[in-house]
Amino acid sequence: MKTLFISNLPGEASEESVRELFSDFGVVRSVSVSSDIFTGKCRGFGTVAMEGHEARAAIAGLNGKMIGDQPLRVRFENPKARRGRR
Repeated sequence: MKTLFISNLPGEASEESVRELFSDFGVVRSVSVSSDIFTGKCRGFGTVAMEGHEARAAIAGLNGKMIGDQPLRVRFENPKARRGRR
């Protein structure tokens, strides 16, 4: 199972719309879209969990695809990169 990080999502994006977008490339195990607690609008990023080969196909097919007026960014999530340097 691989987790993909998605950024540049439009404000009207929902978990269902992201699931539909990624389901063309395989079975989507889980979707999480970050939303503003006051407005409920998408904050522009989220995660999707898929099997490895399906995740690579989704990256190849969706990274750089224009959604609205911005290109969608899709990459493997790297949890070690988030940690601060020592």
